[in-house]
Amino acid sequence: MLGAVGVTDFDERLYRLVLRRPGGRTADLAAELGVGPARVRPGLARLADAGLLRRAGPGRYEAVPPEAAIEWLVDRRRLETEARLAAVRTVVSDFAQLYHSGRLGAARAGVVEVLAGEEAVKRVMSELQRTVGVELLGFDRPPYVGRPDDSADTNESELAGTRQLLARGVDIRVVYCPESLDRPGRLETLIRLAEEGERSRFVAHLPFKLRIADRKIGLFPLVDGVYDHIALLHPSRLLDALVELFDVYWERGRPLAGLPHVAEERPAEEDLLVLRLLNAGLKDEAIGRHLGVSARTATRKIAAVLERLGVTTRFQAGAEAAARGWL
Repeated sequence: MLGAVGVTDFDERLYRLVLRRPGGRTADLAAELGVGPARVRPGLARLADAGLLRRAGPGRYEAVPPEAAIEWLVDRRRLETEARLAAVRTVVSDFAQLYHSGRLGAARAGVVEVLAGEEAVKRVMSELQRTVGVELLGFDRPPYVGRPDDSADTNESELAGTRQLLARGVDIRVVYCPESLDRPGRLETLIRLAEEGERSRFVAHLPFKLRIADRKIGLFPLVDGVYDHIALLHPSRLLDALVELFDVYWERGRPLAGLPHVAEERPAEEDLLVLRLLNAGLKDEAIGRHLGVSARTATRKIAAVLERLGVTTRFQAGAEAAARGWL
């Protein structure tokens, strides 16, 4: 019965005898159990260490009231077990890292591995970031892994991660869509990335998020959601098809933004930002969020830019701005 708290069968028999024979001497207890005193003495010491007995004199032990002693023993065992389990949990991430690293670095017969859960997705994305060697391709659209509500931190983190890859000589090509710019400050971030070496294009719509490393490993969602049912693809016809799909969208896209070629014609920074947002296809409300103004104020600013350009439509504004080397 007491085996669950670490008491052996013999020690439990001895404990029951001490409860029935208070004050019994070692020799008397040994005789009743049919063993020698040399076996009883260590048993009594173990029961005392467990808090079930206490020494009453030379060779004599008495029981601690079981209501308190056994309850304390159960609590101690529970705490010890919880501590051991907690220690095991601390190494789960290490084993998981080894697991995913092995699968990213070794060829396997399986084509698709389905990831689920925040830790698994972040771990694989981090591994891709570290192991990509030559080329990184991507479709960028929400939802995003991380904390998109912390715009400044998220934008800076994106810049830092891309700079690390560019410093290693990785060729980065990304296709963006209007939803890519929903986060305040994202357009400015993408322009800075383009200036630092990321090659980017813009299309009106993307079917899903996509990331392909060295044309050997791909990541894309099977269903809507950030961390659920993310497909990790290995070399296969399916991965080849996604690479071809990327190439189609890349050819279809247009540069998100460029630097003006004629410095003296450069418009005010806010007007230039409005033109870039218009060129990206954002609506007045989204443009207002980027400018920090209401949709109505954004509409007025857009109208003012069109008037300064001498055009009447947004399409004409984009064409005129491109002709002047602003986009």
